[in-house]
Parts: sequence; C-alpha cells; structure tokens
Amino acid sequence: MTPGQRRVIFLVAMAGLAAFVIWGITGLPGFGRYPGPYGPAILKVAEGQTNATGIVSAVNFEYRGIDTVGEEFILFTAVVGMTVVLRKLRGERQRPAIEEARERAQPAGGTGVRAAALAFTGPAALIGWWLATHAQTNPSGGFQGGVVLATAFLLVYLGGEFLTFRRLSPVDITDAAEAIGAGGFAAVGVTAIAAGLPYMDNYLPLGKVPGAVSSAGTIALISFLVGIGVAAAFVQIAGELLEQTMLVREGGG
Repeated sequence: MTPGQRRVIFLVAMAGLAAFVIWGITGLPGFGRYPGPYGPAILKVAEGQTNATGIVSAVNFEYRGIDTVGEEFILFTAVVGMTVVLRKLRGERQRPAIEEARERAQPAGGTGVRAAALAFTGPAALIGWWLATHAQTNPSGGFQGGVVLATAFLLVYLGGEFLTFRRLSPVDITDAAEAIGAGGFAAVGVTAIAAGLPYMDNYLPLGKVPGAVSSAGTIALISFLVGIGVAAAFVQIAGELLEQTMLVREGGG
C-alpha cells in the first residue's frame, strides 16, 4: 500500500469519525438541563447515605465504584505497557552510554521559566494534595489531585534539570506508589467482599458531620489512593519519556 493510499484511508476514516462526533454532540441536552432521572435521585439521597457533600466523588467512588476501578486500571495498564517497552529498549544499550546520557549537561531554561517553576512548585504540590484528600467535601478528587500533584514534579524539571527530577522521583518509589494506588483501590472492594458485603460497599465509619474531612468512609480513602496512583503514573510517564529522549539525542537519533 502506497503512502497516498494510506492517506486516503486515514482521511475517510477521520471524516466518518468526525461525522459521528458531530451527530452525538448535536443530540446532547443543554448545559444544566440533564433530562434523565438519575441525577435528581442521587442528589436527594447521596449526602444522607454517604455523608459526603462532594456528590461527584460519591458517584465515582461508591455508586459507580466498579466502573471507576476499571478507569484506574486503564491508566495503570497504559503506564505499565509504556515503561516495559521503553525500559526494554534502553536495556539493549550499553550501561555506560545510559549513565553518560543521564549526566550529560542539558541546556538551562530561561530565567523566566525557572522563576515561574520555582514559584508554582509548592502551590501545585499543596493544591494537588488538598484535592486528592478532600473529595468527600467538595468538587475535587483523586484523579484531579493526582494530575496537579504530578505537575509539581514536572515544574521541578522545568526549573532545574533531569537529574534533580529523578532524585525527587526515583523509579523504584514511583513504581511502588503507582502499584499501591491502583492495588489499594481494588483491595478496598475486595475487603468488602471478605466482610460479606457487595464489592465497593462503603463499610468504613461515615463520620458524624456531613462534608467533614473525616466523613464519607471509603470515599475519602479511595480518593487518596487514586491521587497517589495517578500522580505516580504521570510522573512515571514524564520520566520514562524524558530519559528515552536523552538517550536518543545522545545516540544521534
């Protein structure tokens, strides 16, 4: 098949996909006008059943917790697949070349970039941690918090260098954190089964005050685990790609 034929097939496929996307968008209800019965029903009972005032997190981590486990493991599987492939490729090279690439001086970023990275690293880490640990109280959650927390590590790279980034996020720790986050999420559901309850049932104490940090039982725990797993996953992705890029440049590719 020639490049021109592949291009034609690609354009036809993209045109068909675009048509389906436009068709789906035009059939959506207006913003804030959800026509189904489930939204109002959840709003009426969620706080009383879970003591969570962050209803989106209650839906994600309890009412549709099984679906959310699947979403977490989609990210986990993607990161594992990427790291296995890239580490195998790097393993085929001589170790001295890898060390040389890691220690090779990188062009320093501009003063403005370094200053902005320095200014925002601390706030990004604080906000990410807060979002991951307060899903039960307001619109936040482990997915959002994990991404913001990972951003703090990427700001370290932008404001410093690759070696500093790697010292703050060693591979062994990010591997373990990612596994603990994803595995811990699944283990919460398995523990419910062991106690004779449905999978992902909220079996921890709900607390006495709705919306408190100590409220909502397993919702708070799951959000924290998801935040750790997502943050580690994105740090791992960035680290693996950066290390591969350095090796490619060192080899002249």
